[in-house]
Amino acid sequence: MAMEINTVQNKDCMDGMAAMDGGSVDLVIADPPYFQGNGGGGGAYGTRNKSFRDQIGDMMCGISDECIEQMARVCKRVNMYIFCSVLQIPQYLAFATRHGYKFDILTWHKTNAVPACNGKYMPDTEYIVFIKESGVPLYGTAATKRKYYVTPTNVKDKRKWGHPTIKPLNIVQNLITNSTQEGGVVLDPFMGSGTTAVACIRTGRNYIGFELNKEYYDKACKRIKLEQAQLTLF
Repeated sequence: MAMEINTVQNKDCMDGMAAMDGGSVDLVIADPPYFQGNGGGGGAYGTRNKSFRDQIGDMMCGISDECIEQMARVCKRVNMYIFCSVLQIPQYLAFATRHGYKFDILTWHKTNAVPACNGKYMPDTEYIVFIKESGVPLYGTAATKRKYYVTPTNVKDKRKWGHPTIKPLNIVQNLITNSTQEGGVVLDPFMGSGTTAVACIRTGRNYIGFELNKEYYDKACKRIKLEQAQLTLF
């Protein structure tokens, strides 16, 4: 089924992607949530009908291969970024290798991370696994195509929109600029508070999003509406 562009739906992304036509988006940007008692990532982790303990184990391993397969299926040509922890990188690289896709690892160093305690290193690094089919172009410039970002967490938007893991808008905009052209369609299966949609609006792209959490879905819709209203002022 052709999915209406520039919309966010309040549903499990596995159900949403299953209803989409194959080859319908130019890029996927996924920032899967860690498990939360209110449902977390839903079917994307393959956690339906599993015990709480088993669900936690699945979260540590990242989203399920079935979810990644769906993300790949809806791409015109496989082209996706997945935010993740270091524990999840092997799974995503194994998926890419198994299918013969190209991959790269981008790094985000958080300059305002919470100080470490209990003998642990600072939790100041997050990773972005980039997976694409051979021949998929990379656009952008030397300024946008760097693999190492040094920038603080998005404290201002965290406070404003009440989402704990909002990503810096400039990073998301760079990913979109590097991997799509104006008018392209970007899917975010875990839309959260709407950062990917805002980045699409600012870069002249279209978006499709799914967000299971009703509270975050409502916040995303409000944030997107405010961003669109800002455009009409200029």
